[in-house]
Amino acid sequence: MLEVKGLNAWYGESHILHGVDFEVRDGEVVTLLGRNGAGKTTTMKSIMGLVPRREGSVRYNGTETVGLAPNFIAKAGIAFCPEERGIFGSLSVSENLMLPPIVAPGGLSVDEIYTLFPNLRERAGTSQGTKLSGGEQQMLAIGRILRTGAKMLLLDEPTEGLAPVIVQQIGRTIREIKARGFTVLLVEQNFRFAATVADRHYVMEHGRIIDMIPNAQLEANMDKLHDYLGV
Repeated sequence: MLEVKGLNAWYGESHILHGVDFEVRDGEVVTLLGRNGAGKTTTMKSIMGLVPRREGSVRYNGTETVGLAPNFIAKAGIAFCPEERGIFGSLSVSENLMLPPIVAPGGLSVDEIYTLFPNLRERAGTSQGTKLSGGEQQMLAIGRILRTGAKMLLLDEPTEGLAPVIVQQIGRTIREIKARGFTVLLVEQNFRFAATVADRHYVMEHGRIIDMIPNAQLEANMDKLHDYLGV
């Protein structure tokens, strides 16, 4: 579904990505693992066309997207949930969910999103985004992109700073949306969480992919992973 080849990206004079290569097959959950500063978030933003300069190839369902504006990439069926969540603090939960446009059929209804995230149903009509907990804001950010009909979801650090019980709920949600036919590219630092949801793991270092580990081989490669991800 997604094929990235020779992807380079710059912020001003800073060369961040150096020939990134990986692929995500239809229906997979794939993680990008790596230390802070490895280039994981820049890879996500480059896929969405949100960096000032990028070169290389990003093909989505066979269509080249490098050179397209971010709105055209979103309309093609890729949705991005940034680490900072980006919800509208002055709007209620239900207003946040209804705001994004439908880009394709097959998105989840608001009721289906409330079934995935019961906490949001309880806060639907009355709570502004700024009054939600961090976990509820993350649920809302994920729920919002599920409504659009996009089939490729980019989730940037969805468990960062959340309580263990919320992390478990996010994990259940990712497994559920995979079962519904969505494809997920997930940025994570917590490889133990990633192991509960992902099919394969790409490891990034200094703006490059340096390894790929199938989830079934994660335990056998634990020493290597500690070396890759340790401080």
